[in-house]
Amino acid sequence: MSIHTTAEAEPTPGAGSARSGRARPVRPHRPAWRRTLRRDWQLYSLVVLPLLFFVIFRYLPMLGNIIAFRRYHPGGSLFGDEWVGMHYFRLIVNDPTFWRVFTNTLILGALTLIFVFPMPLILALLLNEVRTLPLKRFVQSISYLPHFLSIVVVAGFIVEMLSMNGVVNEGLRAIGQEGVPFLQKPGWFRTIYVSSEMWQTVGWGTILYLAALTTIDQNLYEAARIDGASRWRQTWHVTLPGIRPTMMTLLILNIGTFMAIGFEKILLLYNPLTYPTADVISTYLYRVGVVSGSFSYAAAIGLFESVIGLILVLSANAISRRLVGTALW
Repeated sequence: MSIHTTAEAEPTPGAGSARSGRARPVRPHRPAWRRTLRRDWQLYSLVVLPLLFFVIFRYLPMLGNIIAFRRYHPGGSLFGDEWVGMHYFRLIVNDPTFWRVFTNTLILGALTLIFVFPMPLILALLLNEVRTLPLKRFVQSISYLPHFLSIVVVAGFIVEMLSMNGVVNEGLRAIGQEGVPFLQKPGWFRTIYVSSEMWQTVGWGTILYLAALTTIDQNLYEAARIDGASRWRQTWHVTLPGIRPTMMTLLILNIGTFMAIGFEKILLLYNPLTYPTADVISTYLYRVGVVSGSFSYAAAIGLFESVIGLILVLSANAISRRLVGTALW
């Protein structure tokens, strides 16, 4: 009775409902995300496989971190046989070898960030100034090619070029110098690694910056030219601010992989003679966990590395948001 009275007092808008005094049945409101899912389910289905990949190969393996706090023996329980608490983390603190490889990781990561990260930006700015289209495409193609080479192939090139009978030493002998065992001298390893990373990644990283450069309003350049700005001033006051969000995003992502310095290339290039400068956390984990079978200790080291990487990413994101106004989240 009360419902009928309400319907008569406040009839549903519309001429028909006003005359009849009857309320139309109200359809249940469907959430917006359901409507979007029904409309664009083909697009969302493309996300299923990537999500499964991350769940299976990124998130589920995190459960294995429990063996950093338990004593694990191959063939025993999957999550360890005995709870040992912080035992393996105390071993890390007292392990001089770990701190040596930790220092090497920081040095190689810093050198990579300082020398490798800016190179794609510099190349993109230079290519942006090239007006001869065939030359621009040629340079782009040549710089992209190394990215598509396998790391094994790249390491093979480096070994062949820097061996005692390689191209570099043959060139030194041709000018009257003695050959240098580059791959056996610890002092040369960091230079070799950073140079090879620069050569292999500079072209691919340029793609993102060139794409960002196309989004800059050309009227800004026109206004800068009217004001008498040189090409350098235009780059400094128009181009760089225009691609600042892309720069900061890539910088934060690079800082996130700061500790996970290239495992494969170092493993293929280093040897016991270059351990003092070449051995990093990832290769030390391989020797401790896979070669020596100390899985619990290796898990503790890996967890320690991951926590440091997380702290670096959160810090870089917060600093970028505060100083630049651009962040990942």
